[in-house]
Amino acid sequence: MRFMIIVKSNPEFEAQGPRNFQPDPEVFAAMAAYHENLAQAGVLLDANGLQPSSRGWRVRYEGERRTVIDGPFTESKELIAGYTLIQVKSREEALEWARRFPNPVGMGKPAEIEVRQLFEMEDFAPSPEVERFRKLEQAR
Repeated sequence: MRFMIIVKSNPEFEAQGPRNFQPDPEVFAAMAAYHENLAQAGVLLDANGLQPSSRGWRVRYEGERRTVIDGPFTESKELIAGYTLIQVKSREEALEWARRFPNPVGMGKPAEIEVRQLFEMEDFAPSPEVERFRKLEQAR
């Protein structure tokens, strides 16, 4: 079972330019230790931080029309600042790892992470489309 631990962004992070961002050394150290523990346990698949939304864009779909909207985006509580992808044996194991996730903005400060399970091909009824995705997975 794969789960994504999603780190929510905050206004302070979004206000910084990508070259100006300097993580809190204490938070950075805690994150490094946590991810080392995940790797040592053999459950870490990937982890990365994302640059502020000012460096990104969205594509809006309206019928056949696509519109590109450049960042920054105003609702920082809806934005993602980073993620950690893990593979574990159960929802309970994922929950235990999530509980150990360091506060992404520093001890004592309000923050929130979100954990979501990824779909697996076995979650879908057999179909030609599912088989196309299985072949893509095998090619990786």
